Amino acid sequence: MFEFDQYLGFLAFLTIATIGFWLMMFLVSFVGYWLGGATIELIKEKRNERRNGE
Repeated sequence: MFEFDQYLGFLAFLTIATIGFWLMMFLVSFVGYWLGGATIELIKEKRNERRNGE
């Protein structure tokens, strides 16, 4: 069976892997939100340029 040091190492690994997973999920969602907002703003700017140019 596991010794106590191996058990602590396993818990540390699980903790670091879980933190890394949730950080990756947060960053992916934040980048998606940022790109979506930038795209919408670009579309609005181009639409306003067309309306003002006519």
